[in-house]
Amino acid sequence: MKRRLPRTVKEFMAYAWAMEVEAADRYAELAEQMDTHHNAEVAELFAKLSRIEGKHRDQIAAQMGWTRPPDTSAFRWETPEGPETTDYGDLHYLMQPYHALKLAEHNEQRAAEFFEQFAATRLPADLRSAALEMAADEREHVRLIREWLETFPEPGPGWDEDPDPPAVAD
Repeated sequence: MKRRLPRTVKEFMAYAWAMEVEAADRYAELAEQMDTHHNAEVAELFAKLSRIEGKHRDQIAAQMGWTRPPDTSAFRWETPEGPETTDYGDLHYLMQPYHALKLAEHNEQRAAEFFEQFAATRLPADLRSAALEMAADEREHVRLIREWLETFPEPGPGWDEDPDPPAVAD
């Protein structure tokens, strides 16, 4: 089934809001997973990313004057995940902050591209303007994450080697 594109600024901003909700929820889930694996540093980073995405969600709601969440039941992404959501398959229980930030950078980049591609379609001026504004916001998030990445060096070979790997008991 092909997804129906938003036709109004309100519908479009509901899409943007849904992306932020999914991203915040997924980062919170990733934080829990990393905590389960006793990877506290990355768990804390994912929790912080969840809070940041939650703030984006809340900013959209405030901008739109929403006191209740918009109806997003009709939304369908073209991919299994929303444009700003990390795939569980990209995780490793020994990942380091650098890896978590690279995932966030990728997500923000995809979100910016999503909004830019939407803005490139035939749209009313107000809808195009809203899409370009969201794309600019996501580009700013990419820039901020790249700055943040500068504080975490890329791990060298062997970062994923575990001298005491998890064992499965029958």
